[in-house]
Amino acid sequence: MIKALPLTAEAFAPFGDVLDCSGDCDKLINEGLCERHHDRARLDFGPGGRAGVSLFNAQPRSLPYELSLIERHPEGSQCFVPMSENPFLVIAAESPENTPKAFLTAPGQAINFHRGTWHGVLTPLHAPGLFAVIDRIGNTANLEEHRYETPYLIT
Repeated sequence: MIKALPLTAEAFAPFGDVLDCSGDCDKLINEGLCERHHDRARLDFGPGGRAGVSLFNAQPRSLPYELSLIERHPEGSQCFVPMSENPFLVIAAESPENTPKAFLTAPGQAINFHRGTWHGVLTPLHAPGLFAVIDRIGNTANLEEHRYETPYLIT
């Protein structure tokens, strides 16, 4: 007989990583409204860069939403996997000069931005705003931001 024990990082360490938001966040992002619990699992993808799994704990926003900032990651894709069944807002643009497009996800949907895609910040519409994020981890800068002079209103 094998008795199931509570999962802890220490007990599971010989086998892998336990993902949670314990402890302080590594930094605040998205204009100070999102805690990034950075690089919570190690994936091995060879030299030069690797995929990482981070947990983002973003404050919910509401519609209408004022879009003032977009960003892109020129060295890797970025995948957002919600850890709840709530929909969230997804914003993407061909370039900062083009009008962005906005989408509402259905419960259970996740998205992956292709490498270099301009997109809005993580925008949950309900609490909790907890997401697993899989993106490139490396020693080079992988973030470019653009702030609009006149924000867009998304309804």
